[in-house]
Amino acid sequence: MQAKKRYILVFVSCAFLAYAYFGGYRLKVSPLRPRRAQHESAKDGGVQPHEQLPSFIGSPELQELKLLQGNQSKSTGNPIKKHQVTPRKPDCRMETCFDFTRCYDRFLVYIYPPEPLNSLGAAPPTSANYQKILTAIQESRYHTNDPSAACLFVLGIDTLDRDSLSEDYVRNVPSRLARLPYWNNGRNHIIFNLYSGTWPDYAENSLGFDAGEAILAKASMGVLQLRHGFDVSIPLFHKQFPLRAGATGSVQSNNFPANKKYLLAFKGKRYVHGIGSETRNSLFHLHNGRDMVLVTTCRHGKSWRELQDNRCDEDNREYDRYDYETLLQNSTFCLVPRGRRLGSFRFLEALQAGCIPVLLSNAWVLPFESKIDWKQAAIWADERLLLQVPDIVRSISAERIFALRQQTQVLWERYFGSIEKIVFTTFEIIRERLPDYPVRSSLVWNSSPGALLTLPTFADSSRYMPFLLNSMGAEPRHNYTAVIYVQIGAALGPNAALYKLVRTITKSQFVERILVLWAADRPLPLKKRWPPTNHIPLHVISLGGSQKPRSHEAGPTSQTTEGRPSISQRFLPYEEIQTDAVLSLDEDAILNTDELDFAYTVWRDFPERIVGYPARAHFWDDSKNAWGYTSKWTNYYSIVLTGAAFYHRYYNYLYTNWLSLLLLKTVQQSSNCEDILMNLLVSHVTRKPPIKVTQRKGYKDRETGRSPWNDPDHFIQRQSCLNTFAAVFGYMPLIRSNLRMDPMLYRDPVSNLRKKYRQIELVGS
Repeated sequence: MQAKKRYILVFVSCAFLAYAYFGGYRLKVSPLRPRRAQHESAKDGGVQPHEQLPSFIGSPELQELKLLQGNQSKSTGNPIKKHQVTPRKPDCRMETCFDFTRCYDRFLVYIYPPEPLNSLGAAPPTSANYQKILTAIQESRYHTNDPSAACLFVLGIDTLDRDSLSEDYVRNVPSRLARLPYWNNGRNHIIFNLYSGTWPDYAENSLGFDAGEAILAKASMGVLQLRHGFDVSIPLFHKQFPLRAGATGSVQSNNFPANKKYLLAFKGKRYVHGIGSETRNSLFHLHNGRDMVLVTTCRHGKSWRELQDNRCDEDNREYDRYDYETLLQNSTFCLVPRGRRLGSFRFLEALQAGCIPVLLSNAWVLPFESKIDWKQAAIWADERLLLQVPDIVRSISAERIFALRQQTQVLWERYFGSIEKIVFTTFEIIRERLPDYPVRSSLVWNSSPGALLTLPTFADSSRYMPFLLNSMGAEPRHNYTAVIYVQIGAALGPNAALYKLVRTITKSQFVERILVLWAADRPLPLKKRWPPTNHIPLHVISLGGSQKPRSHEAGPTSQTTEGRPSISQRFLPYEEIQTDAVLSLDEDAILNTDELDFAYTVWRDFPERIVGYPARAHFWDDSKNAWGYTSKWTNYYSIVLTGAAFYHRYYNYLYTNWLSLLLLKTVQQSSNCEDILMNLLVSHVTRKPPIKVTQRKGYKDRETGRSPWNDPDHFIQRQSCLNTFAAVFGYMPLIRSNLRMDPMLYRDPVSNLRKKYRQIELVGS
């Protein structure tokens, strides 16, 4: 009996397996095609024709996928509706919707002129932020007034706010675009936008006009709207956002990780219903009033009392207990949940405060995500898993917090601190998409000083950038080029300061070449009047003047620059400068060889800074409400004059090719202040002060006699320049320091009798 049961069980099992196998095989075969045809196709190794492939339209799998997408959209507060899934833009790529031929010579941007007044004498409205964007472009090196030379075109029509209920909404944009002479369906145009769509669905693709083939630089962009490699996601910024540099990051010290009062914080609006309400309505579950402060208010909108729920009164009372700025400054992590749109003002506010953003906005494409590695500065959480956020932030180590907070400051100061930086970053991202333009590495984009200050056209390797040498474990190339700027042009003889200076330089063990920039009105001295250079190449370049230069008598090489010479020409990136180090000298500088060699030795340890002798300082004058400039000997300094200083040759390239034309025009008009401007530039790049080295006792900055620096108006001019420069930069880049490098035992721990730089200690030598 037992054996019979076993046989029956085995028979049933075999029958079930046979049915499952053959039945399953039948299920795999499409009812639209015979099995034999499929088998023959497989034997031949061929691919099924598309008309014979099985159709999945209406299949359960597809319906399940649609349902899943709908649930995800609902969880993110962005329900998919039929009227939202209309075609938004052509599926553009740079290769299909952009004319590269317009950008081969230079990367220039043309702005359409303002539209003429209408019949009522009114001009089309332009918001303050859009005007800042236009001003930033117009005052930059990107701008051109010639449309035929432009690579990019920017509308004169304000497109920032495309919410039809907003007071900044510009109407009749399609008809206005049709009147633009170079529109060409948007090709090579860039459209800036912060808000799109309106109540109740806030559709991100609802601009109210067809952007065609134009590049969108847009805030709150979602993964389904972004055309990857074409559009650019930008941050959402408020109406008071500064045009230029604005405030620096709030983290002023490296006391990381600081024990902040709050671990996680958020203070903002609570949407009782509609898009964005799910997440913010649930934040009260995380609020404990101790290390986690997440407070919301219902008090916004005209009809908030009509829409309030039972928890609004309690939430409003808790909301009023906390100051927003205090929370930002005293929190380690700041929650950045989506609002009506994917982006939020809190994202930039958290970055500036050094509060690590915790992102709760599913499907949001973060600003400049194609270049910035946000994993180094932000934390992600899922809107559908809100209750996991406390565990996520508690699990992050102190070392990780240290790195994240540091990176928030780097990104804020380099890319997000002003509208100007946001616009320029957008342009540089587009510029790197051009076929022949060098692409900066991720290291350059995500480390200080950032891509905007690292011009890839300077060199084909990052090792030639002064601020990347230390991080790459490299050293600057040996020796230096001495560049002497001659503005007075006194008679050249053995007792002349210029003659003595050239002789002193030739005795240096590190000099490779001497370059004399002759900007004086006097003719160039005869070749025989120059001192012997001991096989050190001497090049004399005439920068022009009232006298016709005699270049054939000036030495091995000579050049002439037509027109009135500018004092900024001393910082041109001359081809003769092949060394990393540049020794900038005025013709009447009084230095000995030990001073030159010691300063060069110090510079090699700090190749990203200016290292030199004569120092000056800036200060804030409350009585004049302006910056002051002083040459008095104090316990601190912030400027090292380039009349006797070393710096990296890359700064000549930046000075010439990056600085605002407004700054260079100020120097040109005053024939002064070029050394102050170079100091501001280097401090802006490095966020560090220059370095002063010890000079001889009794050392004088300059000789007395006929000199433009003895003009009583000279000091007043320099103070005026300082304030003009600070206004154009948008802040004061100069940094105070009381550090001084002394030659005594500098990198040489030996006895006093074996000092390397003995001449520096001799009085009056």
